[in-house]
Amino acid sequence: MAGFSDYLENKILDVFFRGQAFSPPATVYLALYTAAPTDAGGGTEVSGSGYARQAIPMTSAASGGLVSNTGVVSFTAAGGNFGTITHVGIFDAATAGNLLSWDDIVPIAINNGDTLDFPIGELDISQD
Repeated sequence: MAGFSDYLENKILDVFFRGQAFSPPATVYLALYTAAPTDAGGGTEVSGSGYARQAIPMTSAASGGLVSNTGVVSFTAAGGNFGTITHVGIFDAATAGNLLSWDDIVPIAINNGDTLDFPIGELDISQD
């Protein structure tokens, strides 16, 4: 992922430099975008046509400043077109919630009945 959102950056700073309590989400979710978000949020997340954010399995410990998905993350355009997906984001909730990280991907058009799969290890989140 390209980087952390402003929300997550501020939480990390508050935890480590101000001793503030923070409970990380039990599950994080992958979102698809047709227009880029920024570190502050925004962008155009896919909606309708059977779209829903998908849980990202992250069961392995970070290593070398990197953590990756440990299971396949799949989307199906069950009832229509999602459009051309240009970006992905990671959220702390299945709906609404806070953007944690985002990145661009090779644009891909998702039409009625198409699937988009992110294989194991495809979603790398790093801190350098």
